[in-house]
Amino acid sequence: MKLTNILNDIRVEHTVFSLPFLLASAFIASNGFPEIDKLILIILALLFARAAAMSFNRFADANIDKFNPRTAKRSIPKGAVKRKDMFLFVCFCSAMFILTSYFLGNLTFLLSPVALFIVFFYSYTKRFTALSHIVLGLALSLAPGGAWIALRNDFGLVPFFMMFAVVFWLAGFDVLYSLQDLKYDIKQGLHSIPVAIGEKNSLYVARFFHSLTILFLCPIGILAQISFVYYLGLIIFAGLLLYEHSLVKPNDLSKIDVAFFNVNAICSFIYAFFVIFSVLIK
Repeated sequence: MKLTNILNDIRVEHTVFSLPFLLASAFIASNGFPEIDKLILIILALLFARAAAMSFNRFADANIDKFNPRTAKRSIPKGAVKRKDMFLFVCFCSAMFILTSYFLGNLTFLLSPVALFIVFFYSYTKRFTALSHIVLGLALSLAPGGAWIALRNDFGLVPFFMMFAVVFWLAGFDVLYSLQDLKYDIKQGLHSIPVAIGEKNSLYVARFFHSLTILFLCPIGILAQISFVYYLGLIIFAGLLLYEHSLVKPNDLSKIDVAFFNVNAICSFIYAFFVIFSVLIK
């Protein structure tokens, strides 16, 4: 089935990167358990926005993906799904995201097209800037920011710091992940930090980005006035990031998938668990 191919393409399992931060933001914003109906709508909005973004990426990058051995087996390059069908899926998910945003309030609804623009814009950034990793991080950071706005109808320092933390967390591990495409990106004239500064220097940049992540997460416990247990979770989170970087070495990317998916998935869930626990016991 075409739908099955599309769903396989958009990697639903990668929602583990954004969902935990959305939940962390929601619990802080609600000062406890969020209203269940709003929480369900927020999660649905995330799922539709992410599906729209990923399917648009597959649509936009179809001609690039077919020449890259890592991506040549995606649905459009291998002929399992037509580009027009992928675009129809993009339109459906976008419409459902906007509709879901409407039920979350006027501000959320008004900002929904902006969110879609950002997540769609990312797909074109590798064509002209090495900072595509930052744009991808910005796209993911909309999850905690959007959850806060949906529940509080305002903005504040807590979502500000959490969004910046997510930007650099995602950018850091995306720099690592993009190392495996370095030769292909150079050949195709695509832009990334590894293309711009090389493999070894990119590892330093990824470490710097993840240092910024910890820096931005530090004030949240105080600003949110939650239990000090939050900082125990942050220490574990930082330790996992150190472990992630120990897995990726110059000229040895054999453990990149473990570093990219497994470690970062654990990172995000550990952070969300300690945030939620700290909110509930304060």
